[in-house]
Amino acid sequence: MRLTTSDGLVGYGEAVPTLRVRPVVESLKEVGRLYKGKDPSELELNQHEWHKHDFYLPVSFESTTALSAFDIACWDIIGKHHGVPIHKLMGGSFRKSVRLYSNGWYSECVTPEQFAARAKKFAALGYTALKFDPFGRYYDWIDATGLDEAYDRVKAVKDATKGKVDLLIEHHGRFNPNSAIMAARKLGPLEPLFVEEPIHPDNIEGMRKYRASTEVRVALGERILTKEHAAYVCSNHLADFLQADITNIGGITQAKKVSAIAEAYGVEMAFHNAFGPIQNAATLQVDATIPNFLIQESFYDVFPEWKRKLIKGGTPVSKGRSEVPNRPGLGVEVDDRVLEEHTFEGQETFDPDEPVWVVKDTWKKS
Repeated sequence: MRLTTSDGLVGYGEAVPTLRVRPVVESLKEVGRLYKGKDPSELELNQHEWHKHDFYLPVSFESTTALSAFDIACWDIIGKHHGVPIHKLMGGSFRKSVRLYSNGWYSECVTPEQFAARAKKFAALGYTALKFDPFGRYYDWIDATGLDEAYDRVKAVKDATKGKVDLLIEHHGRFNPNSAIMAARKLGPLEPLFVEEPIHPDNIEGMRKYRASTEVRVALGERILTKEHAAYVCSNHLADFLQADITNIGGITQAKKVSAIAEAYGVEMAFHNAFGPIQNAATLQVDATIPNFLIQESFYDVFPEWKRKLIKGGTPVSKGRSEVPNRPGLGVEVDDRVLEEHTFEGQETFDPDEPVWVVKDTWKKS
């Protein structure tokens, strides 16, 4: 999303569609009606005004992601106006580079051997942590066969990387509590750094049961929409690591608040960062400023070519780390020509045989 001020400054934001392209586009238009004519530097006031007008903001993904896009773009404009990167406006930085874990690296991997070969490749690129979903087509429940298959895939990755790479086990919020507990007990001996969204995210009481029944460390939060939800997760000790998404939670303004809430409970941040290069740039800016940073998700090395070209110079990954952009605003320059070339109308592609949230061909072929 491109936001232009009356004096010609341009800021960029990103909203997340996830099979809801048209509703999100319409939500951007709705939020845009409020931001039109407003001062982009009045970040808190502008968000508060939308909170007042949108009755369902706290429970509307479409509304929060649209608001997030405007907030990110406003921060970009403010940084450009003052000639400094966003992290300088947020209290300065704790780090100049950010440790990353790779995601999306295991497309088309089904057998343990395929997982192992691909893991070796990405470990050789310098990544010291890899996240992956080993559960194939299982959803809601899993049986002994599925657990054995998952174990073999995770063990193959651990062995292929000689135990030198942290294992992050993605569950995609797919299981009921009993099945998730079984998976934790099966995979726990492989010592993952964390398991992500082990059960359906709407099952709060089930999450309590899971925490009481397991010893694995848990990361979750990509589907939380408010700082109040983050506070609930932290105060009820439902997670060890929080994965709020800057393009869902209310942009940079709310991401900083959520990080502070997590810090107060001894919870470390590992922001969800699974979409585009603007989200990535915004997340790196916030990562630089927080004391309770753990690790950052990265799809950079599996981005399609157009996503790489969208940002001139990009935010390259070297030895499993990204430098925090130090130019004004988000610190990146968008190639508007590439943006226009990839403008799309209509609905996102829908495949009834494989959900959009899984890594390509790890569900259909399993």
